[in-house]
Amino acid sequence: MGATRRLARDPKGDAMTQNPTPLRAVPDLPDGTGADAADTSAEQAHFDQLISDDSRIEPRDWMPAAYRKTLTRQISQHAHSEIIGMQPEGNWISRAPSLKRKSILIAKVQDEAGHGLYLYSAAETLGTHRDELNEQLLTGKAKYSSIFNYPAVSWADVGAIGWLVDGAAICNQVPLCRCSYGPYGRAMVRVCKEESFHQRQGWEILYSLSHGTPEQKQMAQEAVDRFYGPALQMFGPPDADSPHSQQSMDWKIKRFSNDELRQRFVDMIVPQAQALGLTLPDPDLKWNEERGHYDYGDLDWAEFKAVVAGNGPCNDQRMRHRIKAHEDGAWVREAAAAYEQKVTDRTSAAVKHV
Repeated sequence: MGATRRLARDPKGDAMTQNPTPLRAVPDLPDGTGADAADTSAEQAHFDQLISDDSRIEPRDWMPAAYRKTLTRQISQHAHSEIIGMQPEGNWISRAPSLKRKSILIAKVQDEAGHGLYLYSAAETLGTHRDELNEQLLTGKAKYSSIFNYPAVSWADVGAIGWLVDGAAICNQVPLCRCSYGPYGRAMVRVCKEESFHQRQGWEILYSLSHGTPEQKQMAQEAVDRFYGPALQMFGPPDADSPHSQQSMDWKIKRFSNDELRQRFVDMIVPQAQALGLTLPDPDLKWNEERGHYDYGDLDWAEFKAVVAGNGPCNDQRMRHRIKAHEDGAWVREAAAAYEQKVTDRTSAAVKHV
């Protein structure tokens, strides 16, 4: 039986300690490193052929250590984003303007938790237990999407998050359904179906507001103004400044570059904004007949880097809330581990009596 580490703040709340509690072990997986990899040339050739043939790499297949590391980083950060992303919308469940709106928002937040579960499960198949991945998030070692460090200051922001943020997620994640790593690609199929519902929910909120009173339309416009830029930054930095993008494309983890996906998203949302009767806050936004795409203005990449570095409007708040939730849920994890141990002991005792 392996061991996991539960994070808890010290009495002053400014240090992390590690308390062991039982958990099931993660099996060792082949990674092409260490004493077990006497000769990896044949395995590397087979891996390269699978990538070339657009086939799937499965958990028990040999894979380069760098491929495994890249996937673990990407999938776990995706999972962290789903879990942290529950916060800005969850904060509006009790304040949604009707019972119907509350029930829909509850369903959406529940979906986000499910997405985190799918993705942590996919990451575990690469050999790192979710408790370790969670520890990386809670200690600040791992990152999550910068968009979730912005506040949702009005009900219209819930709509903007659904339309813009989930819309950007769909644009980014649909190609991931064809990711070269099987568990990730299969998880994304269901995630994308549910994200389509989320985007529609956001659209409907903004449509209702933009076709309501002048004050409601202004509320919707202000929400779009707040989330437009950060939503475009969700695709990551420009290709020239993205250290992982090209290698991920070579391995067919990603299918399109950051800038290609960002362009697709802009082309998609411009006519949608027109249908909503709202304006996208970019004076440089215009159709380029020669390119067959919309041109758009430069984004504030200095702000993006600051938010990723932990200096966004809500970084501290989001992490404090996540750490508190983790600590408050310790008894659930401990009870589950105790029950699992009890079942294991009973099974072992029954086998001995056979």
